Amino acid sequence: MEKDNGSSVVWFLAGAATGAAIALLYAPKTGKETRKMLNRTTREGRDAVEASGKELMDRGKELYERGRKIADEAAELFERGRKLVQN
Repeated sequence: MEKDNGSSVVWFLAGAATGAAIALLYAPKTGKETRKMLNRTTREGRDAVEASGKELMDRGKELYERGRKIADEAAELFERGRKLVQN
């Protein structure tokens, strides 16, 4: 069975966020230190999601172009076959 990479990334990020939230409850840091850490972690998470989304978008474009090329070749072969049958 094939896995959906986009879904896997979402579940990974959800798990990471849950783990971070639990860690915050037990972290012996001041509020200022905790806010800095949260900002940094949020920024890193956002960057990871953007990179993942870009990868998925690029892969989708690549698959679309390959599919379009195959469809064009199939149409061309069909047309050549139709001309052969008519002659």
